[in-house]
Amino acid sequence: MKFEMITTLEALAQKISVDVESLGPVVEKYPFRVNSYFLDLAVQKGEALLRQVIPDQRELYDDTGMEDPLSEDLHSPVPHLTHRYPDRVLFCVTYQCAVYCRFCTRKRKIGRMPELTDVDFEKGVEYIRKSKQVRDVLISGGDPLLLQEDRLEWLLRKLKEIPHVECIRIGTRLPCTFPMAVTSRLTKIFKKVRPLYLNLHFNHPDEMTKASLSAIQKLLDAGGILGNQTVLLKGINDNADILSTLFRKLLSIGVRPYYLLQADLTLGTAHFRTRIETGLAIMEQLRGFISGMAVPTYVVDLPGGGGKVPVLPEYVIQKTETQWVFRNYLNQKYVYPQPKETE
Repeated sequence: MKFEMITTLEALAQKISVDVESLGPVVEKYPFRVNSYFLDLAVQKGEALLRQVIPDQRELYDDTGMEDPLSEDLHSPVPHLTHRYPDRVLFCVTYQCAVYCRFCTRKRKIGRMPELTDVDFEKGVEYIRKSKQVRDVLISGGDPLLLQEDRLEWLLRKLKEIPHVECIRIGTRLPCTFPMAVTSRLTKIFKKVRPLYLNLHFNHPDEMTKASLSAIQKLLDAGGILGNQTVLLKGINDNADILSTLFRKLLSIGVRPYYLLQADLTLGTAHFRTRIETGLAIMEQLRGFISGMAVPTYVVDLPGGGGKVPVLPEYVIQKTETQWVFRNYLNQKYVYPQPKETE
């Protein structure tokens, strides 16, 4: 089966009903891309998937968002690399994706930035090599799995050679949005650099198809350690039943739900953002009712580059020097006695 990349509203209009004229200014500011696999799936499944990838006029009328909400560029010592946390760096190695998610935190760059040169790759690797405190490298983008395979292999091999790099991670949405692009060549590369951590990105159970499961199995067979990051999206997955189904499905096939992310304050995405209370209510409905292994950490990535902080429902009722009083997931009260202080 052949798959095509749809990058214009005119081409999209041949597949589904869209107002080309009204959406023109949106696509001019924020590029559009979807592949025929994911579009066909979205048309079959409905609005929860379509809204993630189809341009919306509301993208132009966001008065609360920021171009660079996480201040990635402010913490960029060399181009395309962000060093915010002491021992971790984020290396954006491409600005192309199989689909351009309308809620993307790098909406200012995806489909708009030129691709990295060999010099860009070398500068990033050299910075990591010289920064002895860096133990964890997250390769992101765009989608790194869309890189030319020789280039990705070169990068992984170079990072693996750096003694102080203990952990290499890749952030990818390809198993969800274009699973047939997870090739045997890719998995052979991954086997050479194990252990390799891959953070997937599924937002809705309808995204999990036979093709997705096949791609995930290939990554597992290659020795990949898989987690999933889900973005909480208004009117798409801001529902405990939807998310519990997604998280249970992921866990059952060997993917650990890692983060439930409060949507970032990215310019052009206000219509996707929920209130934080919504996320807390969902977490409270998950805790105790599905396996703890299937419950991700709900986090807010703080605007201005403050980093991720976990947000939890309040389970502590009272604290004294002698005891803490808790409520559990059924709202029952329990006392935990504090040990006595000893000199």
